[in-house]
Amino acid sequence: MTLPRQLALDLSWRPALGREDFLVAPCNQAAVALIDAWPAWPGPVVCLQGPPGSGKTHLAHVFAQCSQARFLGLADLSGADPLAAFPEANAAVVVEDWDRGAPHDRATETDLFHALNAVRQRSGWMLLTGERPPTRWPVTLPDLRSRLATVPVAGLAEPDEALLAAVVLKQFADRGLDVAPEAVAYLLPRLERRFLAIQDLVARADRLALSESKAITIPLLRRVLAESPEQP
Repeated sequence: MTLPRQLALDLSWRPALGREDFLVAPCNQAAVALIDAWPAWPGPVVCLQGPPGSGKTHLAHVFAQCSQARFLGLADLSGADPLAAFPEANAAVVVEDWDRGAPHDRATETDLFHALNAVRQRSGWMLLTGERPPTRWPVTLPDLRSRLATVPVAGLAEPDEALLAAVVLKQFADRGLDVAPEAVAYLLPRLERRFLAIQDLVARADRLALSESKAITIPLLRRVLAESPEQP
């Protein structure tokens, strides 16, 4: 009699977001240096720019830990008193992925413009993040476009070979999984070099290993890669 495979529960997990857990490499060194430089920033507003999964959110949490920054979304900015986001002088806020939010109209652009002004009025700090630099955000409000053009930007790129291996190990470690060096070596030349693709592959390997009560091995990873839609 064949026993049914163990049901794989989609349990939530949280990646480590401490400064010591961030993997520094040439592709993200400028962004790390910018966060580490706070409060000696080149201006009260700066931006981290990079593709999804490149580490922007991780560094935003690192900044929040050291500055006590609050995370603001579109709803927090919409129609509100912009100074309310800065109840006291020298307060810090994070606005993530504004360029990926809901379609922006003149009202949402005006909200961000007023928030940028409030940062300066309160001698505060704002960290913006986006897939593209602010000069390429879909902005039609001339005053906002002009203001964003002055924001210093630090970019994050896709991982190089060394960082790729470290990212794979960290993704497994964040899920509490041990993986043998030979399994990582097997994966590296077969991985799509995008952070989100790595996250997806590790998540699928985790689910398969859990459902079959198996370790993360080369045969298991071979199956996961074969089932990946990105594989030719």
